[in-house]
Amino acid sequence: MYQKTVLDNGVRVVSSSMKDVQSLAMGIWINTGSRNESLEYSGISHYLEHLVFKGTKKYSCQKIKESIEGVGGSFNGFTSEEATCYLIKLPAKYFDLALDILSDMVLSPTLPEGEINKERTVILEEIKMYKDLPQSYVYELLDELLWPQQPLGRSILGSAESVQRINRKDLDGYRKRYYTASNIVISAAGLVNHSRLSAKVKKRFSALDKNSRNNFVPVYVQQNGPNSKIFHKETEQTHFVVGFHGLPREHRLKYALGLLNVILGGNSSSRLFDEIREKRGLAYEIGTGVKRLKDTGAFLVHAGVDNNKVVEALKLIFGQLLRVKTERVANAEFKRAKEFFLGQLMLALEDTMDQMFWIGESTLSLDKIYSLKQVIQEVNKVSTKDIKEAANLIFNKNDLNLAAIGPLKNSEEQIKKELNF
Repeated sequence: MYQKTVLDNGVRVVSSSMKDVQSLAMGIWINTGSRNESLEYSGISHYLEHLVFKGTKKYSCQKIKESIEGVGGSFNGFTSEEATCYLIKLPAKYFDLALDILSDMVLSPTLPEGEINKERTVILEEIKMYKDLPQSYVYELLDELLWPQQPLGRSILGSAESVQRINRKDLDGYRKRYYTASNIVISAAGLVNHSRLSAKVKKRFSALDKNSRNNFVPVYVQQNGPNSKIFHKETEQTHFVVGFHGLPREHRLKYALGLLNVILGGNSSSRLFDEIREKRGLAYEIGTGVKRLKDTGAFLVHAGVDNNKVVEALKLIFGQLLRVKTERVANAEFKRAKEFFLGQLMLALEDTMDQMFWIGESTLSLDKIYSLKQVIQEVNKVSTKDIKEAANLIFNKNDLNLAAIGPLKNSEEQIKKELNF
C-alpha cells in the first residue's frame, strides 16, 4: 500500500508498507543531477554526493559508517542525470537512526576543506578508472554522439578540468540552491508506519523554505544522418554500443518499448543473444537497454566482440532491428516477453530496497506512483502492433549512433562504408 504526504513547504513523503518483513529501506531523493550543471561546473552533483558522507554537524564520517554497519545495515548514494539519492537499508527497529543520519547528511553536511581536497583526488581516479574500462567508457562516447554540446552528452563524473576547478564555495552554493524543500522526496519501504514517518520528517524538514522545483536545460536533438565515434585502443576485444534517440519517460508507448527491449536483448532467450552468441559465437556479452528521461530517452545495443568480427556482428544486429520493424512478433514470443517483463518487476518489488526505489524515483520524476496492478493492466493492453510502431519510431538510419573502443584496423570511414552508413 502506497501512501503520500506533502508538507506545507513542498517536501514529499512516500512509503510502502510491506507485511512480513523485518527490514526498512529509506532514501532521500533530490531533484538535481548532471542535467542541472553548467559546463564549467560539470560533475558538481556527483562531487557533492561523495562529500555529504564525509561528515555532518552531528555525525563524523566514521560515525556514519559505524552507526549503520554496527546494526547490520548498509548505505550508499548515487547521482544520475536527473536525480541524486542517499539511501540506507537496515533492520526496521532502527528507523530513527536511518532518518537521523540521512536528514543530517542532506541538511547539515560540514564539507570540510581537507575532505574536499582528498575526495577530489578520489574522483579524478574514478574518472581514470572508467576511461580504462572500455565496456564503461564506450557509453560516455555514445552520449557525446546522442547529445553533443549539452549536459546529457557529458559524463556524470565531470571532467578532470571541471573537478579541479570546483571548490567549497561552489559545492555549498550548489547544495543551497538545489537541495530545497520542493525538490526533496523521502521514500521508505518495508516495516514502516507512514504517519510516524511523516511526523518525523516534518519535524526535521519543516524549517526549509517553500520554493519552486528545479529546472534543467531541455534536450536539443538535431541529427540528420548516422554518426560514429571510434576510440582506438589495444584491447583484447572491441566494445561497442549502438544507440538511437528513444522515448521520454511518460510516452504512450513506454510499455511497448519495455517489451521491445526484452524481445531484442533483455534476456538469454532474446533475439540478439540467440543470433549473436548462441548461433554464431561472436560475443560473450550482448544485450539491449533503455534509458528513460523526462523529455527524451535512448535505446541501446551493447556488445563485446572479437576485434576482427565487429562489422559482421553489427550487420547481424542491424538485420534484427530491421526485422522487428517489418515483421509482426509471433504470439508465443510476445507472451514470453510480457511474462518476463512482469515477472521481473514482481520479483523486484518483493525487496524493500527496490520498493523504495520504485516509489521514490516515480514521485521525484512523475509526482505519482504506478501500482503493480496498474502496470500489469497497461502491459496487458500492449499489442504486437504497438511493438512494431515503437520499433519504427526509434530504429531509423538517420538516428543511428555507433561508439566503439578497440584496436580496429579499418578506419572509421571504411567501417561506415562496409555498414552502408
